[in-house]
Amino acid sequence: MIRVILVDDHEMVRIGLSAYLSTQPDIEVVGEASDGKAGVQLALETKPDVILMDLLMEGMDGIQATREIVKVLAQPKIIVLTSFLDDDKVYPALEAGALSYLLKTSKAEKIAEAIRSAAKGESVLEAKVTSKVISKMQGSNQEKPHESLTAREMEVLQLIADGNTNQEIADKLFITVKTVKTHITNLLSKLELDDRTQAAIYAYRNNLVK
Repeated sequence: MIRVILVDDHEMVRIGLSAYLSTQPDIEVVGEASDGKAGVQLALETKPDVILMDLLMEGMDGIQATREIVKVLAQPKIIVLTSFLDDDKVYPALEAGALSYLLKTSKAEKIAEAIRSAAKGESVLEAKVTSKVISKMQGSNQEKPHESLTAREMEVLQLIADGNTNQEIADKLFITVKTVKTHITNLLSKLELDDRTQAAIYAYRNNLVK
């Protein structure tokens, strides 16, 4: 039996879901909550197999509730069930730890199947959500900021990361300190960074240090 809790601030939604899921021989609704905070507490008390989570609720919303539940329960299976497909809802929800993302317009049978899939650790995403995720992944493969640096600017960045002063960089590259400063100004602008410290951190994070 798959134990489920419903977290949604609309009573009629909870009533409808609960009524349908109660007809499924392998699914049991073990609790309901009308806001995120109560949902977190209910999850702690019941330790359900799957959580159906609304996003927009008074007080603690579904995204924050998801974060809190992920912190305290081992591998919680959270299905976001919402009316929204906005980027500012989809990505934060998935990043917070939601396993699946469905719309409230989904057929009841689809929601039940998503619950069964979630119980097995399998993700189910609304088609438009899948498209968004793929687009974002493709976008992440675009050119990195440091790929726009010239060979000389890359050398300066690496020397900064190694802890060299402007004078030391000038001596090693056989250029003037003024030229070093120009290169630093240019590379900081291209990397959208504020100072040498951030540049050094960037170099290490992107494995640019030899």
